[in-house]
Amino acid sequence: MPLQTYPPAPATLSGDLLTINRLLANPALIERRLKALDDIGFIADELLPARFRTSGGAVQYEINDQPLFTNRSVTAVGPGSEYPRALPQSGTAALAAVSKWGQATELTDERIKRSIPMGNAVDWALRVLSNTVTQKIDRLAIAAFASAVTDTLTASDWTGTTPKMLLDVEKGKARVAGREMGYRADTILITDAKYAYLASDDKIATLRKRETTDNPVYGGVIDRIAGLKVLTTPIANMPGGTDDVWVFDSRAIGGMADEANLDPGYATAENGIQVQTRRVPERDVWHMWGRRITVPVITDPLAGVKLTGTGTA
Repeated sequence: MPLQTYPPAPATLSGDLLTINRLLANPALIERRLKALDDIGFIADELLPARFRTSGGAVQYEINDQPLFTNRSVTAVGPGSEYPRALPQSGTAALAAVSKWGQATELTDERIKRSIPMGNAVDWALRVLSNTVTQKIDRLAIAAFASAVTDTLTASDWTGTTPKMLLDVEKGKARVAGREMGYRADTILITDAKYAYLASDDKIATLRKRETTDNPVYGGVIDRIAGLKVLTTPIANMPGGTDDVWVFDSRAIGGMADEANLDPGYATAENGIQVQTRRVPERDVWHMWGRRITVPVITDPLAGVKLTGTGTA
């Protein structure tokens, strides 16, 4: 009688179809797949990077629209005299309710079995579901940002023959810093089409290092300009399809308030998207739905400025 190994080897799964169905039934495995499928540059969590905790389906916050000074001037204080009293100016209290933004889809057994390679169908369904929900969150965040930041600054036509892009950006930074509220602009938001003008501008090109691989003529990317991080988004995500440029302090402007408590069975992506799957055996399909329970919050509308008159790319 042959000798048997002790302890026995663990059970293993074999076969692509069995492995895929096991993945779809396991939230932990779905979560790992979601981390590898973030292939579109959505920006809501970079535009509004702060995080707020909700309570009872809402978030309470303060809109900081008052100067960082007291309500009276400082005066000379005589020997033995009391210091004159002043009150700090507080902002406006606000309340925002979170909403559940989501959508469902289906993945049939036939699509799983007939895709080549077989796992592509799962990646496709997860990618489409996650991207659709994230695109909605992006548009909500940008709309909230654009409606709250009302200060404007006239700039040159970036699509014209004599653009002054660097000067316009520096003027935007100066406007934000000049409010004396501790803001320092660190980000610029532009559309993809207008970014093309920025990357190919002759004046900016002459100021950049030439013999280096981070030059946009080699890599096609400008990550920063005038110390600002460059965020790009399709013009379809802009409110009303406007092609304006925004300069702002992302550390102060606001954030996203997510309902963080995770319900059973959900897998969570790094961008806050939650996905759950369920087998429907009588129809030979996997039911799949994604959601994000959140609301964009703008706490410091004075931390940004819109550059107008930059043209339409």
